[in-house]
Amino acid sequence: MECRLIQQDRRGSFVLEGELTIHHALDMKQALLSVLAQSESIEISLAGVTEMDTAGAQLLLMIKRAAEEQGVALRLKDHTSAVRTVVETMQLAGTLGDPMLIPGEAADGDHP
Repeated sequence: MECRLIQQDRRGSFVLEGELTIHHALDMKQALLSVLAQSESIEISLAGVTEMDTAGAQLLLMIKRAAEEQGVALRLKDHTSAVRTVVETMQLAGTLGDPMLIPGEAADGDHP
């Protein structure tokens, strides 16, 4: 499965879909940096991320750092269980700085 960045509206809202893994990291890096260069504010929903590995985590860290350096407000939201698992395992929640809310169904036992 591929990973895609889909623009939701003209205000800088995007959705990441698919596998945020080493197999797609280079393509996603280029897509994210391109979006970042054209925006003052970006919101990226991670609701469609089905799998994430450490390369995906590095990609999120890289885009956060690049946004800070360029003065672009970046918000990551809708963290799936795949994203939360990697972020929690690598203890990156504070570094990424976005609240990770556990959806209702995950709070009922789906969350590892």
